Amino acid sequence: MKKWYEGMSADSDVLLSCRIRLARNIKGYLFSKKMNEQQASDLVQKVLNLTDSFAEHENEKYYSCRVNALRDIDKASMVEWHIISSALAQKNQSTGIIISEDEQVSIMVNEEDHLRIQVTQQGMNLSKALDKANEIDDYFSEQLGYAFDKHYGYLTSCPTTVGTGLRASYLLFLPALSMGGKIEQLAEEISKYGVQIRNIYGESNKSTGHIFEISNKTTLGRSESEIIENLDQITARIMTQERKRREYILSINSEEVEDKVYRSYGVLKYAKKLNTQDSMLMLSQLKLGQDASLIQFTGEFNILKTMMEIRPANIQKLGKKQMSRNERDRYRAHYLNQLIPSIK
Repeated sequence: MKKWYEGMSADSDVLLSCRIRLARNIKGYLFSKKMNEQQASDLVQKVLNLTDSFAEHENEKYYSCRVNALRDIDKASMVEWHIISSALAQKNQSTGIIISEDEQVSIMVNEEDHLRIQVTQQGMNLSKALDKANEIDDYFSEQLGYAFDKHYGYLTSCPTTVGTGLRASYLLFLPALSMGGKIEQLAEEISKYGVQIRNIYGESNKSTGHIFEISNKTTLGRSESEIIENLDQITARIMTQERKRREYILSINSEEVEDKVYRSYGVLKYAKKLNTQDSMLMLSQLKLGQDASLIQFTGEFNILKTMMEIRPANIQKLGKKQMSRNERDRYRAHYLNQLIPSIK
């Protein structure tokens, strides 16, 4: 069964995925930050007990577990695969997860709110993802009952999500805008329309791998359709800007870009030691080259999947043992040497 990151869409050169998150709290329970451990554990068990009936209702395979009972490396791996948030992984209180076999649906239990219903898909499909999220939401609403106010809407622990409780986002690959130092200006422009941009990897706007997430900032006073329409329009403009910037860079300096692509290929194919940051940067160069038809591979090569596979926790999972940083860097290089196909 294909995962959300294993296929391609018409816009995969820029748009990597879309995601809907719905924040919900169960009536009769304190917000997560106010609960003691016993209350948190009871809430998690109450939700996880619905896994089988929910799977039957959806006619799909779903799995569940207590996240807080997992090893740290397993939690970190789930974060790297975008299955759970880092906030859930780091929480000491009882937490849980219900996840679909294809990993497109994950329901985080007792993160910042009691439930975070998350649906991830490829392409510009927020409306489709929302339909799926609403279908799931209806089931849990009927089974559990939500904290809801006629005036304010869904009650959440953070004021920015009160109302619809909706956080919609797109994951974008923006190497041309990022390398051109345009991200800060872009962030300022789109903030006027209630949209924010953040890097996925790294702490600066020069994001490792040049992967960014754009999402709505607030939900109160706006309908779900208004939020999605606004985000779709802004995302389309950003995609146009990124593509135009790529065309400009290639028109004035295609030989230098091509050289960087092939240098990155050579290092990834033959280096004996690679850290995460360098690997991500060079993989982003390969993706840019692949998208611009500057380099072609003899076999299938999913660069987005590879970027997640070579993160610190996942590379140890692949190696089936815990490793020091030096061991990880050597194994990462070995893995990439074997994985990356030859070029035509």
